[in-house]
This record gives sequence, structure tokens and C-alpha cells, in this order.
Amino acid sequence: MNARTSPELLEPMQHSLSRSEHHDHLSNAQLDALEEETIFILREVAAAFERPTLLFSGGKDSLVMLKCAEKAFGIGRIPYPLLMIDTGHNFHEVTDFRDSRAKELGAELIVRSVEDSMARGTVRLAHPGESRNVHQSVTLLEAIEEFRFDALIGGARRDEEKARAKERIFSHRDSFGQWQPKAQRPELWTLFNTRLQPGEHFRVFPISNWTELDVWQYIDREQIALPSLYYSHKRDVVERKGLLVPVTELTPLRAGETAESRDVRFRTVGDITCTCPVESTASTAADIVIETLAADVSERGATRMDDKTSEASMEKRKKDGYF
Repeated sequence: MNARTSPELLEPMQHSLSRSEHHDHLSNAQLDALEEETIFILREVAAAFERPTLLFSGGKDSLVMLKCAEKAFGIGRIPYPLLMIDTGHNFHEVTDFRDSRAKELGAELIVRSVEDSMARGTVRLAHPGESRNVHQSVTLLEAIEEFRFDALIGGARRDEEKARAKERIFSHRDSFGQWQPKAQRPELWTLFNTRLQPGEHFRVFPISNWTELDVWQYIDREQIALPSLYYSHKRDVVERKGLLVPVTELTPLRAGETAESRDVRFRTVGDITCTCPVESTASTAADIVIETLAADVSERGATRMDDKTSEASMEKRKKDGYF
């Protein structure tokens, strides 16, 4: 090795050697850098906006963000409320966990329901069995108007889906709540343009640069508690279009189908009508890290029925105001 090799070049080589020689020891440098960036963004939102909120579903990504917010500000000192848009069809394990975690942190929790929008007539289902997931956009925009939020912090990541990969960390929305992918503001050198016109707002994604693997390594490192659905459990499922659909009152068996009891876990959680588990025996975050290393399909691609409608389905929903 050249004696003049710089420490900056030497470190990755040493890290590569340590990974190959000691598979059970992973460097924390990547997680430290991601955590630092996330904390910086969370603080930047608090400083730059008057009425921000943190979207909090009780899912793993929002729990990682909440852990970083706890580190950024301290327990009982998070300077913005938590906002949940509830379809009324969420897993009770997740909503119960959401409530307990918010109480534990002393954070204000605001819940707005798609069912309330249905009662107002602003959401109308095509048929009673239609998924309410896409209609969250309406309820979200109503909540933005009600509380005059000017920044919404979300847990979306670029590795999840093609449309999310296009989006900036500070993503501008017009007065109709719409995203214009061809008119995004540059973010050179982590300089964020936070200028707003009346009625406009930003969606901010502090963990945009994280991957699913980063999230699970961080959960393992920080020992972040999660809803039990994320770990292996027995569940009745039926296979449809390559997905394991949970058999529930909202997603019952169809004619000719037979339920199977399998060991499964959820890679992502959302509305019961469009969220599917994957087969798994992973019972700890460390087990899931190993499974994720071998995964060749993104978590949304492997588990979300609503993303299967077309290649552009997510981008269309985001343009209409979706998360």
C-alpha cells in the first residue's frame, strides 16, 4: 500500500476488510451519519417553519424519526405535534402502539379520520369494499387547512418506490397540495429552499436517504420497540397475484379460496385492505437485518396491493396530495 494513501481512502478499505473478516461486526459510521443528517433536518424544520407537524402512524419509519426527534429535542420537548390520518382500517396493534409511544414522549397527538371526511361528504367510496387508503389525501389536506400546517414531516424513503426516489428532502406543495415533480427546487450542498407563498406547504422527508436495511440496523442498534406485527407470527393468509393477503373481516376469502396458516411478518404496515405480510421466521431486528440483506424486492413492491395497479400509481397519488 502506498505510504501516501490518505486516511479518507484508507478507512473504506479497512472497513471492507473488517466486513469480510468479521461478518458479525458492522460499522456504525453509516448509521451515525444518517442519524446526524436526520436530526439536522428535524431541527431545521423547527427553525424554518411556524406550524410544522410530524406524520406519525406508529410504523417503523415514523418510530425511527421519532427516536431521532427525541435525540434532537428531548422527551417532552418535541416542538411540533404528531399527526395521524386514520383510515379506520388500521391494525389495532399499530394504533395502540402509536398512542402509547406518543404518551411516553409527552407529545401532542392529533388524529384525523377518513371516516369523518366520509361523513362530511368530501370522501365518497365507489363501493363499500373500496380501499380507503388513497382517500387519505383528502383528509390530510383538510387537516392542513384546519391547523394551517406549513410543513409536514414524513417517513418516506427514496428506496421504497420510483416516485419517492424523485422527491427532494424538502418537497414543495402548491396551494392545492399538489406535487410538481418537474418544478422541484435544487438542494445543492444541503441548502434547503423553504420559501412559501400563502396557502402552500412543504413535505419534509428526514430519512429520505435511508434504506430499509439502514432502518432495521438502526432499530437493532437503538433497541427501538415496534408493534408486534413487524416480527414473525402465525396468520391465516391466501395467495393472490404473488402476494400473501391476510384473511380478515375486511379482506375475506373469495369463492374457491382456502386459507393457510403461515409464519409471516409485515415489512410495512398500513391500511389492512392493501397491506400484505411476507413469509418469515424472523423474531428479532437482527434476524430481519439478515433477511433484508437477501431481499431482492422493495418492501412496498413485496407487500402493497395499492402499488400494483400501474407503474405510475404512486406518482399520480403524490401529485394529488398523498404522503
